Amino acid sequence: MVTIRKAVQEDMIAVHALITELAIYEREPNAVIISVDDLIRHGFSEQRFHCFVAEHKKSGIVGMALYYSRYSTWKGPTLHLEDLYVKPEHRQAGLGIELFDKVVDEATKQNVGRMEWTVLEWNEPALNFYKKYNATLDSEWHLGTLTREQLNALK
Repeated sequence: MVTIRKAVQEDMIAVHALITELAIYEREPNAVIISVDDLIRHGFSEQRFHCFVAEHKKSGIVGMALYYSRYSTWKGPTLHLEDLYVKPEHRQAGLGIELFDKVVDEATKQNVGRMEWTVLEWNEPALNFYKKYNATLDSEWHLGTLTREQLNALK
């Protein structure tokens, strides 16, 4: 039995482990620099993000969907899904769908102009998952980033 619910502070240890597991899957094993304490502070004191978790009665937290609000100058309020991840041994049970649908429900409640996320071009399982929703997967836009180190070097 699995329950989908809003994450609480005590879940952040498991959420951090899932984030790290996802980073390894995405071939970025050293990319996660945040700590559990950062997640607690950012998610619960500063409310920079929200999170749903999939909790298995025996296995604990086995999946999560972490999202936050942003603003589009074209569409207005936007909900950004940062991470959607289910442990491999719990896939094919519909948990990804349940988590994604919870975020869709939240986007609908917030009456956002759009919901968005990024997906790696080689991640066929994720691409196929989102195609089932008739999502637009735009290849024209490139994601630009500057790390903390790069930002500091610009000072």
